[in-house]
Amino acid sequence: MWRVSRRALTQTNLLNKNFNNLSARSCSHQLLQDVKSKIERKRQLANEGGGQHRIDSQHKKGKLTARERVNLLMDPGSFVEFDTFVEHRCTDFGMAEPKNTFPGDGVVTGHGHINGRIAFVFSQDFTVHGGSLSSANAQKICKIMDQAMMVGAPVIGLNDSGGARIQEGVESLAGYADIFQRNVLSSGVIPQISLIMGPCAGGAVYSPAITDFVFMVQDTSYLFITGPDVVKAVNNEDVTFEDLGGATAHTKKSGCAHGAFSNDIEALQQLRDFFNYLPLSNKDEAPIQQSDDSPDRLVPVLNTVVPLESNKPYDIMDVVLATVDDRKFFQIMPDYAKNIVVGFARMNGRTVGIVGNQPKVASGCLDISASVKGARFVRFCDSFNIPIITFVDVPGFLPGTSQEHGGIIRHGAKLLYAYAEATVPKLTVITRKAYGGAYDVMSSKHLRGDINYAWPTAEVAVMGAQGAVKIIFRGDDNVAEAEQEYIEKFANPFPAASKGFVDDIIEPSTTRKRLCRDLDLLSTKQLSNPWKKHGNIPL
Repeated sequence: MWRVSRRALTQTNLLNKNFNNLSARSCSHQLLQDVKSKIERKRQLANEGGGQHRIDSQHKKGKLTARERVNLLMDPGSFVEFDTFVEHRCTDFGMAEPKNTFPGDGVVTGHGHINGRIAFVFSQDFTVHGGSLSSANAQKICKIMDQAMMVGAPVIGLNDSGGARIQEGVESLAGYADIFQRNVLSSGVIPQISLIMGPCAGGAVYSPAITDFVFMVQDTSYLFITGPDVVKAVNNEDVTFEDLGGATAHTKKSGCAHGAFSNDIEALQQLRDFFNYLPLSNKDEAPIQQSDDSPDRLVPVLNTVVPLESNKPYDIMDVVLATVDDRKFFQIMPDYAKNIVVGFARMNGRTVGIVGNQPKVASGCLDISASVKGARFVRFCDSFNIPIITFVDVPGFLPGTSQEHGGIIRHGAKLLYAYAEATVPKLTVITRKAYGGAYDVMSSKHLRGDINYAWPTAEVAVMGAQGAVKIIFRGDDNVAEAEQEYIEKFANPFPAASKGFVDDIIEPSTTRKRLCRDLDLLSTKQLSNPWKKHGNIPL
């Protein structure tokens, strides 16, 4: 009978244990390989969106895919994606079927760099359920908005969506409300930019509406509450998508969009350029770009830009471009309310906001649209510590029943409120007319303008000479002599200068040099408003 030694049994047990360990390791290794393969497969599916046939359809419409847009917007290799593997949780109406489930669920989210500066982005994918918003989709967007607030970085939304995902019902609507709430809380804290690159309908429009800037792509993007079919059913009115909510409608008529570009590629390139003007948050300074354009440069052309005849128009853009660095000016809302010009430029490398009355259009009068356009721009600049330079040539507020009945009193007060509330450096140059209440509104010394200049052509008065004389000398036969007397007394910069309402009367050619010097002086400006929960701007 064989006897097995204790030593032999121990060796056998060790061999069995090692074998079992090897088997377990082999199984674990196989499991890991399976998981890795699944990850790669899911990631590949996420990259493919709704499939090649839908990508081809997107391209045939002249549109890029969600990922192509992100890759063009962000610096190469800088984009870090979040929630690639998130899927919707809806089981109704066949949504649980594999053909209706896509990793990422129709929106690409994450962060990256634009010209070396951090930005968060979400890009809706129209190839997946028409880019419709699900609860999971909204959760992804809210996550990057929360992180953007936490680190102090802008949020850019690339919108291309058919609206709420109907299969999810109220959950989708809740997702919109979650986004709206974050839009409101982020307002004035971090810049928010919306680029409409496809349809944006129904409740979806209100998120872009709350953001600071809305840009559109011509012929492929639409913004409307209700589409043409609903308009036809309710109002019996035939209207196309383009006429109802296209780029032309919103950049020229409604003022809901701040600019439009010819295609996706141009839009994204222009957005990268625009981004360079903005600070990352309200605690951050706008980037300074070095320029070979000397801050001491004189601009002789400005000495003759204003015509000697006070009623003859000129282009305020000639003044703006001649004054700013390298003649570069990113105009906001160039096709809406053309009687006022607003936009971003640089002075000695520093970002500034430019506001100017445009004598070429309605003589530069302020009307409802111009007041609202100017007020919103001024408030953005003030929110993000961007100095404001105002070029004034305003004969007053536009008269007429349409303006009065449309609420010019209330809307005009918005611009007044915005300037009066602003605590950023405010520099003002009166190039010609500064009449009536419009003089007060346009960043006057009385609204805490820091430094106010007048050109020799400036006229600061209650109204023009002809109108004033008709009132003062009503019934007087010698009207021509009275008019000349009024012109000599008020149609020049001396009355305002003698009272300290303008700080100096300057030669126009020295305007750039003066403004650059003043911006340096005011770079350490400290001014705050009385504590309040918030003001009650006349909305």
